[in-house]
Amino acid sequence: MASNPAEGCLANGENKPGRGSGSGCSSRHRTESECDVAPTVKSLARLCSRDEEERAAALEELSQGVLLCLGLDQPGSARLSELTLLHLLRLSRSCPLQEVRGRATELLRTAQEQGVEVPRALASGPSAFIPAKEILKEGPDQDILIESFLSMGRVDHITMVMALHPAYLSCFLRTQHALLEMDGPLPRHWRHYIVVMAAARHHCSYAVQQHSAGFLEAGGEESWLSGLQHAPTKLRSLKTLNKLLAHRPWLITQKHVQELVCPGADPRWSLAELIHAVVLMAHAHSLCSFVWGCGLNPEPDHIGGYTFQLPSPIHPAHSPQCPAHEDGRQEIVDGAMEVEVLMQRMVELQLQEEECTQEEMVTRFERERSESIPTAVVRGAPPDLVLRLVEDQEFRYEDFAPRGEQSPNTMRAQDYSWEDHGFSLVNRLLPDMGQLLDEKFQVQPTLTF
Repeated sequence: MASNPAEGCLANGENKPGRGSGSGCSSRHRTESECDVAPTVKSLARLCSRDEEERAAALEELSQGVLLCLGLDQPGSARLSELTLLHLLRLSRSCPLQEVRGRATELLRTAQEQGVEVPRALASGPSAFIPAKEILKEGPDQDILIESFLSMGRVDHITMVMALHPAYLSCFLRTQHALLEMDGPLPRHWRHYIVVMAAARHHCSYAVQQHSAGFLEAGGEESWLSGLQHAPTKLRSLKTLNKLLAHRPWLITQKHVQELVCPGADPRWSLAELIHAVVLMAHAHSLCSFVWGCGLNPEPDHIGGYTFQLPSPIHPAHSPQCPAHEDGRQEIVDGAMEVEVLMQRMVELQLQEEECTQEEMVTRFERERSESIPTAVVRGAPPDLVLRLVEDQEFRYEDFAPRGEQSPNTMRAQDYSWEDHGFSLVNRLLPDMGQLLDEKFQVQPTLTF
């Protein structure tokens, strides 16, 4: 979410030759025929100016730069860098400013006519579950998308889907901006890296790629993305707390906090730093649930979100002859097809079974879900860019207290009050964050679907 307009690529440490299906941002060297006057980070950033004249000038500069590249050498030799092509693809798909979106589409078409191999998005919309026409329709809610583009440089799939609830999206964007960008105890690149660590626990490559880009943009070292062992010891010391927050938060004890903040802790976190890190991790864990729950497709410039291959004229997409892994998200499409069957099964269970507790209903739902969801979803291997950021991969969710077993000694939900226990602590150590979180909590109960 917090990416520079010209920064949409994950530098994943792999130099992949050529162009393939969603191969990520290649770091291949510029060839003789590849234009060396392509749009720069600065010129692309100017597209997000709030000054209409500045934006128009930047759009003209972008057009002239691309056209100059396409006019080099003899016909058929023109080239644009893969990075530039992916920027154009993203702008053509998601920019809420019609003039920018239309010009990017036109430039891609012109490049293709000149013999340039251009990428195409593998998904028709932001979500595999929600029809694109419901998300991308024009209307008054476009204002919040325009504001998102001008302030963050892009409108990602999270923003598009969440815009179905504009009031919540507004709170979400303010909170996320404060967590990642505003003054605080943690360096900006550390904040993105903590989100990456948290997202990796859920095998959420979408969030890992998004915040890896933010991490690099903020000046982070690319080697850290090769594995936790390359990150500073202080960041690595969060791994136990992170995995517990992700999968079994009821196991967190006072000791886990003391090991990080008490005198003698090595490395030692200040209480303000730890609160900032915990809020970031909780934010990321929740965000991953949103990504998976809404079936978000990869961004057009993410690994798994684009291809340079032409669609097959013989076999329709996702046929047996067209491997499902081409878009990296076929499992989500399959999952969407199963939702209706799963919900019908739950209705039948409610009619057949005697009255049961809420906990038993949740257990039944999880059992039915795991049995009905496609095998690809349950067993699909996450990409290496995620796995290399996860230690203790076998540590996963387990039921809090299976029937017949003694439950752990822990604070119960009814014993906790955000107003009494959370708000004042967060606001004292992270000024204004308590208020921002409180606004989110106030909006959530009002949402309708």
